[in-house]
Amino acid sequence: MEQYSMEPGRAYPLGTSVNDLGVNFSLFSANAEKVELCVFDELGHQELMRFVLPSCEHHVWHGYLKGAKAGLVYGYRVYGAYHPEAGHRFNHHKLLLDPYARALKGKFTWSDRHLGYKADSPEQDLSFDDRDNADVMLKSVVIDPAKPQIQRVPVSWQNTVIYEGHVKGLTQLNSKVPPELQGSFLGISHSSMIAHYRAIGITTIELLPVQQFLSEKFLDDKKLSNYWGYNSISFFVPHSDYLNTEQIFEFQRMVDELHQAGFEVLIDVVYNHTAEGNALGPTLSFRGIDNASYYRLNPSEPRYYINDTGCGNTVNLSHPRVLQMVMDSLRYWVEVMGVDGFRFDLATILGREPHGFDKNSGFLDAILQDPLLNTVKVIAEPWDIGPGGYQLGGFPAPWSEWNDKYRDSIRRFWRGDKGLLPEFARRIHGSSDVFEHHGRQPYASINFLTSHDGYTLHDLVSYEQRHNERNGEENRDGHSENLSKNYGAEGATDNVEILALRLKQIKNMLSTIMLSQGVPMVLAGDEIGRTQQGNNNAYCQDNEINWLNWQEDALYADELTALLARLSELRKRFPMLAYHRFIHKDDPKSDVNITWYHCSGNIMHKENWHSHHASTVGYLVKGKADDGSSVFCIFHAGAESIEFVLPEINNVEYWDVMVDTSSSAINKEIPKLPAQRAITLQPRTTIVLSNEHKGSKPSE
Repeated sequence: MEQYSMEPGRAYPLGTSVNDLGVNFSLFSANAEKVELCVFDELGHQELMRFVLPSCEHHVWHGYLKGAKAGLVYGYRVYGAYHPEAGHRFNHHKLLLDPYARALKGKFTWSDRHLGYKADSPEQDLSFDDRDNADVMLKSVVIDPAKPQIQRVPVSWQNTVIYEGHVKGLTQLNSKVPPELQGSFLGISHSSMIAHYRAIGITTIELLPVQQFLSEKFLDDKKLSNYWGYNSISFFVPHSDYLNTEQIFEFQRMVDELHQAGFEVLIDVVYNHTAEGNALGPTLSFRGIDNASYYRLNPSEPRYYINDTGCGNTVNLSHPRVLQMVMDSLRYWVEVMGVDGFRFDLATILGREPHGFDKNSGFLDAILQDPLLNTVKVIAEPWDIGPGGYQLGGFPAPWSEWNDKYRDSIRRFWRGDKGLLPEFARRIHGSSDVFEHHGRQPYASINFLTSHDGYTLHDLVSYEQRHNERNGEENRDGHSENLSKNYGAEGATDNVEILALRLKQIKNMLSTIMLSQGVPMVLAGDEIGRTQQGNNNAYCQDNEINWLNWQEDALYADELTALLARLSELRKRFPMLAYHRFIHKDDPKSDVNITWYHCSGNIMHKENWHSHHASTVGYLVKGKADDGSSVFCIFHAGAESIEFVLPEINNVEYWDVMVDTSSSAINKEIPKLPAQRAITLQPRTTIVLSNEHKGSKPSE
């Protein structure tokens, strides 16, 4: 057995710090009375010894364990009052994770012994449970993470194309990825996946939560699991199920390989709540360390949690030490793990102070002033269920935001809803009505039609009702209104006409995302026609419903991947499709103009915009120079064919036909179309015409 001795240590930095002689341990708790460090064997099975942390300053408990080394397995037991009515839930019988742990050991097993109270007591959480939970609890591990030499990939916002995917789902069924890497971090950066990312032209991979998370007990009881991962318990630790070994360098290697291939890596982070749940949840870390500091409690009844998340608790970012922990975590993922930015789940909560949402909140100000974090991409999910929770457009620069107005408007337009032309145009234009203020630019809008939460594009055109029976909630969970249409059959069908129409509608929506001002986000698998079998809330399905089946899902793969590649090429080739400013007519600061056209070939007028049954519009973006390049996009959502007169554009004699969603192929030889003529738009069609060179001639 190792020979250890405990000495006074240092309060900073929080967590563990390794040197040649030992390890410093530092833990914040404003209300604890005593803190014990528990040392375990290397497998985490047996507790070997305990040491009281001998010093406390500024509410930080600390000690230096001489003789300890990296690899030490440990946990904390924190002593204090068990008084839920006052907000205190200390229970030293429960082994607790270090909030700053960089690695974990073991597997978590649900047990009533994780509860600080007696599960069968009529007093519920006012009772006290004195059973030990160490044998079924994760343990923290001391590591000395080396900072890699990070070669970042600077992708400007206006050039960004985001691909949202799940670590396991992306590769679990991909036969081109070696079996030992399928479903893991290293699978994401395998050469076959990199080839796919390149083929479709994305620049940025956004991964669903990668920080250590747990499944909720009610899911475990139903033999389901939290697949998405929005239930964090450790903010510094890569999720163990995605590691082939227990070594965090695998995450670093994944990021490095993606960087070398030219791709950015963003991660979805959940700092709004933790896996400890509500007042009847388990005591795993923060609750047992200092419940009253880490969580927002009801001021009039501190026994209960403010639940702005809908997940049972809300992390208290108004507390400076909790805010420090989140900021330290973010910096760690950038500095040590190498990521290029973050998407913040339920971000309104992070900007909410006791008086309500505040764009100058402590957290938002902390991000803005941080010399490291203000250089990476930050994306908000700008809503939660709390008071004033919907904050689309309310975040300050340099934040970008998921734009649900875009999602809903574009879905409705292509579904065939009437009276939507003005709204459709606003969304195509970059949602200037939402974001054009306080120095914000079009890339403040993350334009998406599908994400992990809801239908895939395939299901959006295949189902009109949710089909969530396998979630075990009698199909009551998930959104009831999805702005979807099945075109004559609910779900799978052999009807050739229905399948062809569904494919065309997927192509129309995919095209719209890529042709809109702002930042496009594509859900992984939409480019191969992935289905979730009508499940619009597949958070608990760790199976074929969520995993990309690269063979069976590939019903539309050839056409869709070719289309996405062409659209990505267009955005690179014609920067005006992703302009860095909002484009307005006759703006002297802009070198690009935008003009909206009626199917008659004339500029849109007020009466055209407000024609209730109109479902066709074209927009031209053109460089102001006489020989400037032009892109003309035509969107026709009507169910009947229509004539569209191409307008007369200076110095344009011929158009290159870059995209025609009524065609079944993407031509390698770009067809040319004489300008100033009428064309027939097939029902539900998008056409993209371009002109790069003055007086271009058709090919022979």
